Amino acid sequence: MDKEANKKYYAVILGASSGFGGATAMKLAEDGYNIIGIHLDRQATMPNVEKIINHIKDNRREAWFYNVNAADQFKRTEIVNELKTKLNGEPVIKVIMHSLAFGTLKSFVPKNKDEQPITHAQMEMTLDVMAHSLVYWVQEIYLANLLAKKGRIFAMTSSGSHTAIPYYGAVSAAKAALESHVRQLAIELGHMDIGVSAIMAGVTDTPALRKIPGNEEMIKVAEIKNPRERLTTPEDVAKVISLLSRDGGEWISGGMINADGGEDIVSFTGKRQ
Repeated sequence: MDKEANKKYYAVILGASSGFGGATAMKLAEDGYNIIGIHLDRQATMPNVEKIINHIKDNRREAWFYNVNAADQFKRTEIVNELKTKLNGEPVIKVIMHSLAFGTLKSFVPKNKDEQPITHAQMEMTLDVMAHSLVYWVQEIYLANLLAKKGRIFAMTSSGSHTAIPYYGAVSAAKAALESHVRQLAIELGHMDIGVSAIMAGVTDTPALRKIPGNEEMIKVAEIKNPRERLTTPEDVAKVISLLSRDGGEWISGGMINADGGEDIVSFTGKRQ
């Protein structure tokens, strides 16, 4: 589907203000999609949001951005109801992307008496934001009859879904749950020819990565492991999502797509082979 054919369609980006979500919002706008961005930003990071919105508008696409907590049940319902009115109840949401990166980075078991382990509330919050919210957004958009046939749903996962990383336990659980949700949604939306995929990026220098303890070492290891001898960028991932959003891409569904230049398949030896 070319840019002109995409003009009537919309992409909902959860986590649209930076990283993978921001890059994908801009790339899909270039492809002709109108963008509905959900993000949570304070004043200090709003300039980047404005940059993304301006890029979308420069491509003559609509940019509807909502600065709210995407995991808030009432805000979600409020936004979907507003979208139903603005879109005249037409099924024109063709892409949904889940790129929410807000979770608790703590050990399950404290290493010493001064360390505070993860709490019940923190574990529940991490799973809710980084996994379950995908299901809830898809449910509401589907029930509002806004989801287009032959659409795409993308969820950003990571190698943490199948490997152990210090302090990453709750996020690892969320990523594993997210991949499970992708499989289930692929089954339940098959009658609409909708492709649902988990996208696993390589290590990418984003604000979310910088919050993980030991991120500098992770970056160094990734630069050695990756066959391309560099980190993944948000733009790399946005291009992959752009490709998968083209006609025919709906047949790719239910699995995980490695968008990492081959990084995850390389065992770390401490040096390049």
